[in-house]
Amino acid sequence: MSLLKVTSPHASGQSRVSAVMRDVLVATLPGILVLTGYFGPGTLVNIIFGGLIAVACEYAIVALRGRDPKVAVADLSVLVTSTLLCIALPPYAPWWLIVIGVLTAVLLGKQVFGGLGYNPFNPAMVGYVVLLISFPVQMSAWASPRGLAEVPGLTDTFRHVFASTTIDAVTAATPLDLLRQNTGLLFKDLLTGSPELTGWGGIGWFETNLAFLLGGVWLLYRRVFTWHAPIAMLAALAVCALMGYDGGSSQSGGSALFHLFSGATMFAAFFIITDPVSSAVSNKGRLVFGALIGVLIYLIRTLGNYPDAVAFAVLILNFCAPFIDHYTQPKVYGTGGRES
Repeated sequence: MSLLKVTSPHASGQSRVSAVMRDVLVATLPGILVLTGYFGPGTLVNIIFGGLIAVACEYAIVALRGRDPKVAVADLSVLVTSTLLCIALPPYAPWWLIVIGVLTAVLLGKQVFGGLGYNPFNPAMVGYVVLLISFPVQMSAWASPRGLAEVPGLTDTFRHVFASTTIDAVTAATPLDLLRQNTGLLFKDLLTGSPELTGWGGIGWFETNLAFLLGGVWLLYRRVFTWHAPIAMLAALAVCALMGYDGGSSQSGGSALFHLFSGATMFAAFFIITDPVSSAVSNKGRLVFGALIGVLIYLIRTLGNYPDAVAFAVLILNFCAPFIDHYTQPKVYGTGGRES
């Protein structure tokens, strides 16, 4: 008699895993389209190029380990990893930056631990943090949104990505950068002097966050994950922002709406921290996991040197996930002890 061994993400068979991964890829489409509309086709080019590198890397490393590479690639998990990483990268990142990030995510974030279901850290965030620490100049080169500058076309995009030409003429600080670097202006004066901050989260950023929110709600409807982690993260971030907002002085941390709809907030809440392998297992654990990520995001955004803070907050809590699981395991029915 053989027993079926099912590891994280606790899906019964490859068909179920690939179906979940396909749903995640579909859910990213609204956000990708909005990013393309406001920042140009750079994100699309990054995703396609990064996906090719990721599939080739996954195929090669799985074959070297003596396993069927076609099975590993067919579950679509490596495409999800590369897509999430490339969404987080600046739209016109040079090709070598994409290659380094994708290889780091696949090799160091996933395969070094044994592949899908064994990685303790979110692979996309592993790749992102390595790039952010190693190449801060390139990782901060976000293009200005449509309406504030001319958005590069497809030809210019290929030139920027593969010919290593500069796009300094169309880059600008993100809304979170502007808020973090503010030293003397009242919040309302900062808004007046910085058209990038127009709206709740900044031009293009509010719309992008709204699109990822819609994609996340669809994943909830599809029951790809539960509501506990994303809602806990957003609630904790909002509460921290409310406590830190003093009405708009130069030391203000920004309003709750600003933090919820700027940067990678909704993308993180519904596409990053919901990774079933590297997050907490129980519903109570997911609440704690998500809430602590929300608190860390706010603290790093307002006190640290990395304005968005999502990747660092996620990796820190990935490290803490087993500890959270230990203290939030449900009790075994009919006993006073926890499940082991």
